Amino acid sequence: MLARNSDPIVAIATAPGRGAVGIVRVSGPDVKSLVTALCGRALRPREATYLPLRDAQGQAIDQGLALHFPAPHSYTGEDVLELQAHGGTVVLQLLLARCLQAASEIDPTTGRARLPGLRVAQPGEFTQRAFLNDKIDLAQAEAIADLIDASTEAAARSAGRSLSGAFSQEIAQLREALIHLRMLVEATLDFPEEEIDFLQKADAQGQLDRLQAQLGRVQQRTRQGALLREGVKVVIAGQPNAGKSSLLNALAGAELAIVTPIAGTTRDKVEQTIQIEGVPIHVIDTAGLRDSQDEVERIGIERAWSEIAGADAVLFLHDLTRAAQPDYQAADQAIEATLNQTLAARVPVLQVWNKLDQVSPDHAAAYQGVHLSARTGQGLDAVRQQLLQLAGWQSAPEGLYIARERHVQALQQVAGHLDMAARCLAAQAQSLDLLAEELRLAQQALNEITGEFSSDDLLGVIFSKFCIGK
Repeated sequence: MLARNSDPIVAIATAPGRGAVGIVRVSGPDVKSLVTALCGRALRPREATYLPLRDAQGQAIDQGLALHFPAPHSYTGEDVLELQAHGGTVVLQLLLARCLQAASEIDPTTGRARLPGLRVAQPGEFTQRAFLNDKIDLAQAEAIADLIDASTEAAARSAGRSLSGAFSQEIAQLREALIHLRMLVEATLDFPEEEIDFLQKADAQGQLDRLQAQLGRVQQRTRQGALLREGVKVVIAGQPNAGKSSLLNALAGAELAIVTPIAGTTRDKVEQTIQIEGVPIHVIDTAGLRDSQDEVERIGIERAWSEIAGADAVLFLHDLTRAAQPDYQAADQAIEATLNQTLAARVPVLQVWNKLDQVSPDHAAAYQGVHLSARTGQGLDAVRQQLLQLAGWQSAPEGLYIARERHVQALQQVAGHLDMAARCLAAQAQSLDLLAEELRLAQQALNEITGEFSSDDLLGVIFSKFCIGK
């Protein structure tokens, strides 16, 4: 686990820097004594009180709001104190230091330290407490971080739905159906002489078919949700002067890359994230691909191939004005051959023909792919739609929730186990033990999504990605 879960914790819960308001948050088994030390009085539960926040000498550090959330009705499920002051760095550090100091002071009414063991929280520890105290499940905890990190409006809305439990409810429905089928199979193992008739009467095959169909629908929505969070890495590749930098600028709507008629102008990658229908597309412009004796350009070309090797999709840009030239065609064929050797079979390559405004329609029609003019913008919408198709994006269904790659992989494991379970069920009595085991493994993979079952290492990785105050 990240840390000792019984320790009271404190942290600045707002982003570093200056701001109108900053928050210091404390969570622990009982913070009433600390409230008295900092605020000079008790607080009404869940009611904001405006008052001076005091240092050890009773002097006001700042005037602000204090809120006390008694357990279990709080974010973490423990007693929580939130101090809302002006968002200056020094003010918040003073409040944080005062919390730590007051925690070790002796409360005159009890003769004990006010909040012994109070320490600064580690990243994600407040949310981890919420998970451990059953305030949220693991998928909802991840949705909190995704909501904070959302780069598009669609991603933010989808993360909000996951936080509200939409994704978790779908997983719970799958789990309920899976458990019902498991119970049926396990029961038949106690009555071997009747097991086949029993399974047939209970429509075990129909239950498994419906479960697989339901899983397929959840997988499709989860893949879409993962796209909203992760986005797609698209590399623009091609020969020098094909218009790669112009295309990046056109997609981004800004002059990000230098554009000149001189071959080899782009020496290093230029990256920009755009959004198309709410999906983040990470577009990378690279150096023109050719044989070069220039050392700097050669390094840029090596980096271009490195980016291409890690791409989710490649946009292979061609120059229509040079397309009929034999030397240009040969160079394009060489690049195509290297792309086929470099890219995994699953990585799509989109053929795009640029400079449509400089050639006749008949000339452009001879070349298959997407035709555009990066200079005028003609055909740019077609490129955007093709990028979405390459990413596997479909029109966002109503109520789409955010998801992560680990969720996609877990559901793939579930699908694999259910496929094996179907084979075992088809084999009837000879494989019922294996059928029961495959269903158990499928449920275990489902449980890892919401944290019904999860290793300490997995929790540590997930919550360490949070900010300190979460």
